[in-house]
Amino acid sequence: MEKYLKSTEIIDWTNPSIMELAEKPSHGAVSDEVVAKRTFEWVRDNIRHSLDFKLNPVTCKASEVLLHKTGYCYAKSHLLAALLRANGIPAGLCYQRLSIDGHGSQYSLHGLNAVHLKNYGWYRIDARGNKAGVDAQFCPPQEQLAFTTDMRLEADLPEIWDEPLKVVVETLSRCKTYLEVYKNLPDMAVIKP
Repeated sequence: MEKYLKSTEIIDWTNPSIMELAEKPSHGAVSDEVVAKRTFEWVRDNIRHSLDFKLNPVTCKASEVLLHKTGYCYAKSHLLAALLRANGIPAGLCYQRLSIDGHGSQYSLHGLNAVHLKNYGWYRIDARGNKAGVDAQFCPPQEQLAFTTDMRLEADLPEIWDEPLKVVVETLSRCKTYLEVYKNLPDMAVIKP
């Protein structure tokens, strides 16, 4: 579990602003589940999804996401992992490969999290941000993610990473605007049995 608790260049939970915010959901909490739910809901509801709100700058590091209050799903997952880790709750990064247009002609990765809860083990959560057709919730042991995978080449990638995928960090670091990210969404091939 150690690797899911560490502060890194991207999941920079030792940043003072992240540490300060991380104290709020833990105040008066009686369990890791309560802290995780409050933290998830705060990120989901207070950090605006860059594409939905057409916001710049492009953020990647957890502290940047908090500073600018915006980020793509990947960046929001970086902040959520940082806030959870700051509270001593193991948190990792997960990905889905989804059809961009809903017809399977173009695909991209979607970033979300897994949190390790004492009563449930690893539990996936998606702080992408709710909108029409998207209703992600924290209701263990049931998962209620932003998106389901239902097409032949779509996939829920089973891994729980302690660091973001390189292709995600490269895209968020290289692109200068939310629109440039959208035109260059990160993807990776998935081999299905």
